[in-house]
Amino acid sequence: MIRMARELWKDEAGVSTVEYALLLGVLVVGAGVAWTVLTSAISAAITDVADTLS
Repeated sequence: MIRMARELWKDEAGVSTVEYALLLGVLVVGAGVAWTVLTSAISAAITDVADTLS
């Protein structure tokens, strides 16, 4: 029983999966923030161009 507990404690396969999941989460949040910021900036630029052309 103790040997099995030590093997589970030293097993790093699950740790890699958790690290990749956290990295994916950070990337998704970053992409969402970038999308929001870029959408606002592009919308403002298009509005400025349309006002200039009018």
